[in-house]
Amino acid sequence: MMNLKQMVGIKASEYVKDGMIVGLGTGSTAYYMIEELGRRVKEENLQIVGVPTSIASKKQAEGLGITVKTIDEVDHVDLTIDGADEIDENFGGIKGGGAALLFEKIVATYSKKIICIVDESKMVKNLGAFPLPVEVIPYGCMQVFKKFEALGYQPTLRKKEDGSTLITDCGHYIIDLHLEKIEQPEQLARQLDHTVGVVEHGLFLNMVDTVIIGHENGVEVLESQK
Repeated sequence: MMNLKQMVGIKASEYVKDGMIVGLGTGSTAYYMIEELGRRVKEENLQIVGVPTSIASKKQAEGLGITVKTIDEVDHVDLTIDGADEIDENFGGIKGGGAALLFEKIVATYSKKIICIVDESKMVKNLGAFPLPVEVIPYGCMQVFKKFEALGYQPTLRKKEDGSTLITDCGHYIIDLHLEKIEQPEQLARQLDHTVGVVEHGLFLNMVDTVIIGHENGVEVLESQK
């Protein structure tokens, strides 16, 4: 029996055509999409270039025989397919649960089209129940942390299972904001963008073109009206 993440991963890979440069997302749902692209490369002789958004996705793609390049080695990205931790009714999203938000946002920003793949549990009315990841440089990070505390954002510094501070692929830390409900995502995004020491945040607003949702009874495809 195919699980929901596998269903949407396979469905999303159908949008990938010969000759495309494809942004390869990170996480448990994107994993299945990359597996399916690897199958198509091997069995259908699909010719693509993958632009991974993490070291994990790079290793997976290379192991499957997908040609891999960095974002700086291509002149554009035709299509990026990635998961999300939450998606709201306006196709705004929270990403970064897998600590790859910086690479994910860079690749998404330089993509012509973005497909978000999720199971139905990730669809929400308002963003914020999932903690919002904020990537910060280590130097001065506790000053940023204290600022978030004063603002009532209930920050926590992300740790690994052994209790040590998690370090991203870029050598940064992540502060998760436990906001419960984000009333004005655009305003919060602007505030975080202007906070010195913040490298990037997990609010992905006005970026996604298509959302593919896995339901128990099948796959639903929603297109943005933007």
